[in-house]
Amino acid sequence: MNEKINTFLNSGLLDKYLLGETTSAEAEMVESFIIRYPEIENTYNMMQHNLEVVAKVNAVEAPKNILNNILDELDETPVIKLNKTKSRKKWYAFSVAASIAALIFAGSSTYYYNQNQKLKSDTVVVDAEIDDLRNDIAQNNAMLDKVMRQLLKLNNPETEKYIIKGNERAKDLKTVAYINPKEKTSMIDIVSLPELPDEQCYQIWAELQGKMVNLGILDKADRQLRSIPYMEDALALSITIETKGANAIASTNKAVAEISLH
Repeated sequence: MNEKINTFLNSGLLDKYLLGETTSAEAEMVESFIIRYPEIENTYNMMQHNLEVVAKVNAVEAPKNILNNILDELDETPVIKLNKTKSRKKWYAFSVAASIAALIFAGSSTYYYNQNQKLKSDTVVVDAEIDDLRNDIAQNNAMLDKVMRQLLKLNNPETEKYIIKGNERAKDLKTVAYINPKEKTSMIDIVSLPELPDEQCYQIWAELQGKMVNLGILDKADRQLRSIPYMEDALALSITIETKGANAIASTNKAVAEISLH
């Protein structure tokens, strides 16, 4: 390979020509070298082939309607005869442009597909959050309704309030009973309960015609206004300390608080 050919190949003009980045003067010179020197023509053909392979590997099949539209346009376009070198350059430029367009189309399609999938995912999350919010609202409305009903009962002029305090055995014990004899309802609000051993519990009783009736267990964890059974003509309320599971009969000797209702 003579020095002139070697100098030309090392100049980078052939690479620029393949990429369509040469000026008109540079393009004319490259084309003349390709025609005059077989070594340069072979190198050009090899480089063109390699570039086409790369373009095909990265290309994405275009929609069929695009190909049909291009063919229709070609049928309507007058054919212009070009010399061998010019035709080769134009066709190569077209193939590179088509490959680049295909890559852009593929990238855009992938981008919009990913955006669409993300939007669907976000929509599912939002729908789930809306369902959770609706459930929370429903629960809050139910709770609010319960509280309002309780307030109506407490604010009823017929409702009588009884504060039950502990004796020496349970000085920190304090509960409040609300009894409405007209509507026959009873509620109790646990304010404070001293700690007990695990095997013991507090239990509330109603004194009725000489006997004690079980109204339920008082639990420190249940510190809220709650209903208890209403006992007609009850004379008193009493709180005792009982052994868990053995509380059918009140242990009057273990009473820690009591109050008369009449």
